[in-house]
Amino acid sequence: MATSSHAARRWRYGAAALLLLAAIAAFAWRRAGPLPLHVVTPQHGQAVDAIYATGTVEPTVMMPLAPRVGGRLAARTVDEGDKVRKGQLLARLDDADLAGTVDEQQARVAYARSQHERTATLAARGFVTAGEADRTRAELAAAEAALRRVRAQRDYMALVAPADGTIIRRDGEVGQYISPGQAVFVLACCAPLRVTAEIDEEDINRVHRGQAVLLKADALPGQVFDGTVSEVTPKGDPVARSYRVRIALAAPGALQTGMTVDANLVVERHNNALLLPASAVHDNKVWLVEGQRLRQRSVVTGIRGPQRVEVRQGLQGGEQVVAQSDAALSEGRWVRPQPR
Repeated sequence: MATSSHAARRWRYGAAALLLLAAIAAFAWRRAGPLPLHVVTPQHGQAVDAIYATGTVEPTVMMPLAPRVGGRLAARTVDEGDKVRKGQLLARLDDADLAGTVDEQQARVAYARSQHERTATLAARGFVTAGEADRTRAELAAAEAALRRVRAQRDYMALVAPADGTIIRRDGEVGQYISPGQAVFVLACCAPLRVTAEIDEEDINRVHRGQAVLLKADALPGQVFDGTVSEVTPKGDPVARSYRVRIALAAPGALQTGMTVDANLVVERHNNALLLPASAVHDNKVWLVEGQRLRQRSVVTGIRGPQRVEVRQGLQGGEQVVAQSDAALSEGRWVRPQPR
């Protein structure tokens, strides 16, 4: 019985020793065995140094249309999105009181004219003095001036299009009281669409008129629009610490007023550049896999983007480069490269 118990203990000790040896072997393999690493091959492509900004598509000319006098909105003939012609009636304020005033003043003009004509006839025959004829002439002129004034006031109650264009905003409802100067419509006219973007003050010195711009809109995936910088505002916003930049569109295509776009203002562009993922380059050094061993090499970089880095010197183009540079990597380490 004692012999059997002794044998069981020996078996358990042996099994534990084997497990320990297996763990040590696995640890040693992980430490000394080939390290799996993702590698990439440098690719030729276009390297672009660009300033990123967010912008909004808008008309080049936007005109708020507002009445010069106040009143209730009596009629509206157009709505947002409608195209209008110069001189077209867009809306009218309630002008019933002024219409009555115009009728009254027209009657005054008619009476003053008849009085002056009669007096002028009598003066020609010598029955009244020339001064009396002059007085009736002055009264007629005053009545006509008053009529023109009330007609102008009545005309102020009508909103008409000052140019051909498109109504892009409406802020008035029939029956609503409109204050003097309160915009009822916003008219886009006279020029093509453009993009207005805000550029960080740290980058504004690299922006200039005529600079090429590449634009993308989330609403139009897969499409890229060309533009050029047309204006740079001379005064920045001290709160936002940015400057406003206007971008002229070469062809607006399907872009519409109000769309948000991503704008990349091209500072420098290199064609047929040798490119690596940005994660592969650290402190201007890369890790290469040569004969399943790691070798570190210094490189000269050029344009750096958020995803890719241009390599100007140090690589030929066919090397296996570790995709993710890591401080834990060491010279001569045994690795097992895996294409990314």
